[in-house]
Amino acid sequence: MKLEQNIVTESRDLSNKNLMLEIKDLRKSFGDNHVLNGFNLRLYEGENLVIMGKSGSGKSVMIKCLVGLMQPDSGSVFVMGEDITKLRQLALDELRTEIGFLFQGSALYDSMTVRENLEFPLRRHKHKFGDISDTTKIVTDALKSVGLVHAIDLMPSELSGGMKRRVALARTLILKPKIILYDEPTSGLDPITSKEIIELMRNIQKEYKTSALIITHDVDCARVVAERMILLVDGINYAEGSFNQLLQSKDEKVRAFFK
Repeated sequence: MKLEQNIVTESRDLSNKNLMLEIKDLRKSFGDNHVLNGFNLRLYEGENLVIMGKSGSGKSVMIKCLVGLMQPDSGSVFVMGEDITKLRQLALDELRTEIGFLFQGSALYDSMTVRENLEFPLRRHKHKFGDISDTTKIVTDALKSVGLVHAIDLMPSELSGGMKRRVALARTLILKPKIILYDEPTSGLDPITSKEIIELMRNIQKEYKTSALIITHDVDCARVVAERMILLVDGINYAEGSFNQLLQSKDEKVRAFFK
């Protein structure tokens, strides 16, 4: 492990992997509050990359810049080679279909059944699939991947917190995204359900060959799913490496994440 200018770097070679996401020198301020101060990130094909940072460290701002919901003050954001800061709205919307997003609160539509929640993105982006007259099979297959076929006609109010998270993940998968953004995937869940969601994330990576960017405070989640980690401190990628590399660091700011 190499420590240089507060950046821990790992030695494993990723040069043979396709680059799915790249953030270069991202900066964003709100008045005198400098949230991102030159943040950098690379996510490679088939990789699980975990980002950890304290509340207010800029994780949410970074995600919003990444999907084009917020314009950075400077820097560039590339998604599968496209600089999203320069895309027109139509092209940006099309690119977003390649990105799945698991929201922290699941964000299911309360007035829709599970089936209707999953059908919604299919109908909105039907051009991606052509003929989708048989949505039941597509929805059922997505629910099978999260073990919830039996819940297809239930309302969100009839689901537990863990079931809602699974349904939200099925909805994320239904457009077959190449990249999945997980925002605190185990937040608010009991330890047993958290372990189930973590295992599900691993299975999805294997089955769907997704690249995943995982925002989490959950050290157990990071330990199990992370192939690489970035610690976000003071608006920069302060430390980067595998879980074990960072766990063994003598740097006090790095060690604080594992206490």
